[in-house]
Amino acid sequence: MMPRKPAQTNEESDLEIEEKEPKAKEKASSNDNKDEIENLNRMLAAVLLYLSDDEVEEIDIEFLLDNTEGLRDWWEQYRERNKKKVEEEIKKSLGNLSLSELETILEQIKDKKE
Repeated sequence: MMPRKPAQTNEESDLEIEEKEPKAKEKASSNDNKDEIENLNRMLAAVLLYLSDDEVEEIDIEFLLDNTEGLRDWWEQYRERNKKKVEEEIKKSLGNLSLSELETILEQIKDKKE
């Protein structure tokens, strides 16, 4: 008769599941990062090809955004992520402005709200 294998407790099986899950999440995250890097490389290459084209006399940003797949979305997301940074820079510079300049900005803000 063969010896019996000890019964596995719930704690042991839960621990094994918890150890496997982070590895799966890391792998998925790693794949996402690779896809993002590949996508950024593709967009950068498209932009550089456009910029290095000797036939292009005037750089047309809208053309690049319209004709480079994913570039416009990336650009909008990038700008949104940096919105807080821009807000902080504006706050820091307000102290250096004259009263007249501050009043002009206030008027622009009021006009924007209406």
